[in-house]
Amino acid sequence: MNGLAHFFSRLSLLVFIGVLGFFLWDRYTPPAPPTTLEPIIGQIDRIVIEKSDRRMIVFQADTAVRTYEIALGFSPVGDKALQGDGMTPEGIFRIDRRNEKSAFHLSLGIDYPLPKDRARTIADGGDSGGDIFIHGQPNKRNSPDPITKDWTNGSIALSNAEIEELWAVTPIGTLVEIRP
Repeated sequence: MNGLAHFFSRLSLLVFIGVLGFFLWDRYTPPAPPTTLEPIIGQIDRIVIEKSDRRMIVFQADTAVRTYEIALGFSPVGDKALQGDGMTPEGIFRIDRRNEKSAFHLSLGIDYPLPKDRARTIADGGDSGGDIFIHGQPNKRNSPDPITKDWTNGSIALSNAEIEELWAVTPIGTLVEIRP
């Protein structure tokens, strides 16, 4: 009888561990891998860039449809004042050109400088610069990672896959708000 009692105590322990494992399984299983994002259907109408958070939010009819991590100019704090200062401009702009043959993987031009920007820098005896874009990575090897470092001359950089997605849904005239 001693052997039979020992067998049932072991069996009871195994059943207990099995039942406990069954109830805890959902709690301790690793999360499922992320699913691919649903494609953006139709054109977007607004892009909001939050410089301090290194984030770009894309909108369709006041609904956020995508958020991207971004890289900015190599001196990202503050509003662009002069050509070569490495700052990304702040304000309300529009997409005014598209360049599929730029030095970067696709680029969407922003209509900076506006007349007020030119007037401010001319009054200070400087040049406000220009050629501010939302673009992908440089078309060369060893390009920087847009998420870990601010590296542009004042533009906004995405990964190549992200700029391809944005390029496909962004028409000329899209509103771009760049916040500090």
